[in-house]
Amino acid sequence: MINFFKNLYLDAKNIQQKDPAAKNILYVLFLYQGFYAILFHRIAHFFYKIHLKFIARLISQIARFLTGIEIHPGAKIGKRLFIDHGMGIVIGETTTVGDNCTIYHGVTLGGTGKDKYKRHPDIGNNVMIGCGAKVLRTNKNR
Repeated sequence: MINFFKNLYLDAKNIQQKDPAAKNILYVLFLYQGFYAILFHRIAHFFYKIHLKFIARLISQIARFLTGIEIHPGAKIGKRLFIDHGMGIVIGETTTVGDNCTIYHGVTLGGTGKDKYKRHPDIGNNVMIGCGAKVLRTNKNR
C-alpha cells in the first residue's frame, strides 16, 4: 500500500517537473485529468490482476467519463507517466508503457488484430508520443 502512494507521488512530481504550467504539486493533485486517469488506472489494474474484471472495467469507464482518457485496466503502465492534455487518449488491454514516458492528446495505443493474447504495442522507457499519434500493433499472421 505504501508503494501505491509512493508511485502516485512520483507520478505527480514528474508531471510538476515536466509541465511549466504546474505551479506546485497541489496543481497536479487537484487539476490534472492525466493524473486522475493514472490514479484510476492503478486502482482498476489492481482489481484486474485479482480477476475482478467487472469492477476493474467499471472503474476504467468511470475514469473515461470523468477524464476523456481511456486506459484499459489490463494495460501495464510504468512509473512517472505524464499524460498532457489527455483528451482522446486510448490505451489498449495488452499495451505496456515503460517508465518516464509522456503521452499527448489524441494518442491511440491499439491493435488491428483479433488475437486473444498480445495485440497492442509495447512502449519503452523515456518515450514521448506526440499528439494525434496512432501506434498500432498488427497481427503477425497477416
